[in-house]
Amino acid sequence: MERRTGKYVRTWRGALGVVLAGGVLLTGCSGASGGKEHSSYDRRGAPAPAPAASGGAADSDGAKGTDGSKKQDGLRESAPPDYLSTFALDVDTASYGYARRTLADGNLPEPATVRPEEFVNSFRQGYRRPAGDGFTVNVDGARAGADGWSLVRVGLATRAAPARDERPPVALTFVVDISGSMAEPGRLDLVKKSLGILTDELRDDDSISLVTFSDEAKTLLPMTRLRDHRGRIRDKVDSMEPTDSTNVEAGIRRGYDEAVDGRVKGANNRVVLLSDALANTGETDAAAILERIDSARREYGITLFGVGVGSDYGDALMEQLTNKGDGHTTYIADETQARKVFVDQLPAHLELTARDAKAQVAFDPETVEKFKLIGYEDRKVADEDFRNDRVDGGEVGPGHTVTALYAVHLRDGASGHVATATVRWLDPGTRAPHEQTGAVETAAIDRPLWDGDSKRLQVTAVAAYFAETLRGGRLPGAPGLGELASRSDKLASGTEDDSVRKLATAIGQADRLKGGGDDNGSGGAPEGEMD
Repeated sequence: MERRTGKYVRTWRGALGVVLAGGVLLTGCSGASGGKEHSSYDRRGAPAPAPAASGGAADSDGAKGTDGSKKQDGLRESAPPDYLSTFALDVDTASYGYARRTLADGNLPEPATVRPEEFVNSFRQGYRRPAGDGFTVNVDGARAGADGWSLVRVGLATRAAPARDERPPVALTFVVDISGSMAEPGRLDLVKKSLGILTDELRDDDSISLVTFSDEAKTLLPMTRLRDHRGRIRDKVDSMEPTDSTNVEAGIRRGYDEAVDGRVKGANNRVVLLSDALANTGETDAAAILERIDSARREYGITLFGVGVGSDYGDALMEQLTNKGDGHTTYIADETQARKVFVDQLPAHLELTARDAKAQVAFDPETVEKFKLIGYEDRKVADEDFRNDRVDGGEVGPGHTVTALYAVHLRDGASGHVATATVRWLDPGTRAPHEQTGAVETAAIDRPLWDGDSKRLQVTAVAAYFAETLRGGRLPGAPGLGELASRSDKLASGTEDDSVRKLATAIGQADRLKGGGDDNGSGGAPEGEMD
């Protein structure tokens, strides 16, 4: 699908009702714990006429409703353009995994490799999940220091991942980098261990093929049902040895050829790229690489899952490949992380519950003076394209959560509705559009962040503050790294979550490398969205 991004521009929403009880702006919205599904578009993605709501019917072109809001083509604007935030969903976690590896090696990560949304999405959130495909929408927050600043958390959750015996079969084409750079410990040897773990985890009715690439690509194993072939598969995996240069283009092109030729009806067909993504031969531009296999990707819906390895890792290329390849990426540094990805999280990586998912948050200018979305810079979508289903979104599987954290400055004495969040996605099978909404009031974000009972919100805040500090930014109310390390250590004890303990370790490492002394900032941006 085409991808059109840009700063937030004017968008016109389906005819909306006046403020309902609880301050909800969108038709069919609910409170912070979830929302009501609705659809406002016909099969072609064009605006469908919306029913008249109490407080004003859908007037003729260019007229004004009884609430004074301007209309165009029978549609009413839901918020001024500077009070809308729209982005494609992202479930990647590679940025956080790579940052941890870099810090453990005694170095600070390059700021360009730090994406705060991937730090935040690396941690459990505890959101309520839907029973079927689609999302729940959870919106909450807390005060984040002085001067009227708060954090608002928009949390989206898919249904729980199925048990091993309940998921659909998979047909996986592994594209493995065996270039010279993969000889370093923690690269090809870790890939082999990972594939061994996965071979044990997959079922008899699953299938895999194996493609390797260096300066050129070749097929080691055509699509093969595991059944009685596990020994043969392990022999092929063990035979891989590093050699020559890195032609990622050749590997992906051959991988998609194998995936199409060996696709299994009724299975989840995926290409899985395992590489340090240090392309130095052939085409090295992500868009050009994927253009070679664009028809296969579109026609058969085969997505690209990227698994990054190595202390020197081509983060930007892997990120671009998976974003444009309708997939996502993660990073593994050791066997423990490999087991987490290929055993614990396997269904989330291989099954889809939503295609081209986007979120739009409409802030209420009566209560909100300015706001900033933390991260998602590479995933921004023009506001006008939120309901344009030709514009690319994110692909999301079962067991995933997606969190967007906003720094929000409320107006003095503000009370009432703060924001309404809407997620839109396409059914992975029928491509029918669906939407779900949730909203938040000032009362729900009025408690102090660090004194509140929401430990998971505090973990989210720590992860976001940490990421923003690593890339040289400043967020309102953000403590220094030393305090963040202390808070995350306490949160690890309070949540009994080992992943939070590892976060505390990473923050402590960064604090020592930076020499301490991080200060705070509150910014002075004009009203609306902060750059």
